[in-house]
Amino acid sequence: MSFDVSKIRPAADDNKYTRGKLTVVAGSARYPGAAALAARASQRMGAGYTEVVTARKAVDIVRLASPSLVVRPFDEWSPEELPASREGKPCAVCIGPGFAGSDDEAALVVSVLKWAKCPVLVDGGGLAWLTSKKALKFLAKRGEKGLPTVLTPHGGEAARLAKPFSLPTDDPEQLAAGLSLALHAIVVLKGPDTYIADGKHFEVMREGTPALAKAGTGDVLAGMIGALLAQGVEPFEAACAGAELHARAGVAAAARLTDVAVCAEDVIESIPEVLK
Repeated sequence: MSFDVSKIRPAADDNKYTRGKLTVVAGSARYPGAAALAARASQRMGAGYTEVVTARKAVDIVRLASPSLVVRPFDEWSPEELPASREGKPCAVCIGPGFAGSDDEAALVVSVLKWAKCPVLVDGGGLAWLTSKKALKFLAKRGEKGLPTVLTPHGGEAARLAKPFSLPTDDPEQLAAGLSLALHAIVVLKGPDTYIADGKHFEVMREGTPALAKAGTGDVLAGMIGALLAQGVEPFEAACAGAELHARAGVAAAARLTDVAVCAEDVIESIPEVLK
């Protein structure tokens, strides 16, 4: 599919809130860069206001990545603070990039699924707890209420999510579709080709490049899709468009730098080029 970029172009009277707020709940003392990458990607992708909630030891690193980010440690934030997305003030949450596997992170994922009245994207380490009883309960409730949830697993993460449901993992199209139904979510199954399913609709994105096979590029994708969700783009379209624009940014970066030299930061810097 091809995304109409005019959908996210700011109007003359827009402000940072009308352009959409993304709350990025990400990073850890071990992986602080994931929070910075997802947040910077969301800014380049048009989010009007990006707030980062991260591990206390990662706060200064994220602030240094971009002084225009609003950054708080986990222990000074609660998912109950999240506003509802509404006309004129859209918002979304991106949770999980750079999570390292702690019980506190697991509790954050479940709590965001419980309290967020806006689109939620779960990525990276945040995916590990989605098959717990509490997470499954809140995923189902979100589905019943029409609250979108987007999941962005790579192949290994998708296989682990599929195991409790005995879903076959040898066909990525069936895997994405099966997970979307089991988890009441839009699934973006990342790989050389990216498979996107919401239980009713299905798309395959084949514009990728091996240049994207670098650490951190998945965090960039999460931030890009999160920004589109925060700007009120319809969730399935946001997932497809984010995957397509991410792939094109990777191709553009490789054209400048070779597919050997591209890093996640280069993909972020190529977002304006593909938006043009």
